Amino acid sequence: MSGGSMNFGEPDHVRQLRESLERFVEKEMPRSAAAQWDRDNYFPRDVFDKLARLGVMGLTVPEEYGGAGRDIFATMVVIEELSRRSLAVSVPYIMAACYAGMNLVECATEVQKQELLPRVVDGSLIFAYGWTEPDAGADLAGVKTRAERVGNNVRINGAKRFCSGAAIADYIYALVRSGNANARYKNLSLVLIPPTARGVTITPIESLGMKGAATTDVSFDDVEVPFDNVIGGEAGWNNGWSMIVGSGLDVEKLEVAAIGVGIARAALDDAWAYAAERKQFGKTIDHYQSIQHKLADMKTQLHAARLVLYHAAWLANEHVRCGVETSMAKLFATEVAKSVALECQTIFGAYGYVKDFDAERYVRDALLLPIIGGSSAVQRNNVFKWSGGRP
Repeated sequence: MSGGSMNFGEPDHVRQLRESLERFVEKEMPRSAAAQWDRDNYFPRDVFDKLARLGVMGLTVPEEYGGAGRDIFATMVVIEELSRRSLAVSVPYIMAACYAGMNLVECATEVQKQELLPRVVDGSLIFAYGWTEPDAGADLAGVKTRAERVGNNVRINGAKRFCSGAAIADYIYALVRSGNANARYKNLSLVLIPPTARGVTITPIESLGMKGAATTDVSFDDVEVPFDNVIGGEAGWNNGWSMIVGSGLDVEKLEVAAIGVGIARAALDDAWAYAAERKQFGKTIDHYQSIQHKLADMKTQLHAARLVLYHAAWLANEHVRCGVETSMAKLFATEVAKSVALECQTIFGAYGYVKDFDAERYVRDALLLPIIGGSSAVQRNNVFKWSGGRP
């Protein structure tokens, strides 16, 4: 979106993108396939490759590296549209366009950018975040995974938890302690670790939802990678903290919010259609005021969530400081997704609890969203602290 005052209408290129993605989802991601990917915890690489051919991987990549130019607003539209049907495609999209694309643009050396960003654009590069550890979740500066320089290599020892998509990623984008243990914020680095490297062990974690980019435990036992794999090179060594607290972390909150808006849209659409078909006592249930009010509340919540998400995305795209707005978007949109998914299940009744309908998957996926990417409690802390004492 261009600078100046905010326009509540979507620009033509975003509207066309949305229409293109709607067609893609209907053709390449039918409901039956999405249900199967969920059952099998399966990543449909063939669908992902077709998605890359639409050019949407490059929405976070400057044109000089083959991308479409940075467009955070459009990137959120892609996440929303894909998430309406399946997180097995939308989450790997985030791992490519956002985890890989945005972090490389902001933090990598010029050599790393020239080598890796074209691979983001063509869909052949996916990052998994190796940040969380058994004892480090919200407190990322407390990571214990150690990295030491050994000649021209870096040797890594430690463990990561909830490393979603590690098994399908090309690199684990790992936050490691690379200096004095007491320096806390000044001893962290970001290193690219191939999941296939010797000494890397990946153990699946069976989870309730978000299937396709399966979450895992990852351990590193004397894993060695070239020093060239340190993000930012020499300047990045022991400087990882400044890289993860930049605007990339703001956008990560929006990515999860966009997933929430996508799930809420799907849940509302299904609930609305079901209410118009399901008959009780001789008429469809959308004739009953209790159901009408549920649908009206769901629609209002979704509308508000989209506004707060896309306002924050617009600010981020304009390089305006927006930590408060992105935290509000993440908090509100993910709680809306949970609320709308549960109301959808209520409207479906017993059918909302069985695997034959998508409603139960919306619930399983939505329940995760207030937890990941900084919990709702963390976002409330952010909104209060960063508002500078002003309402």
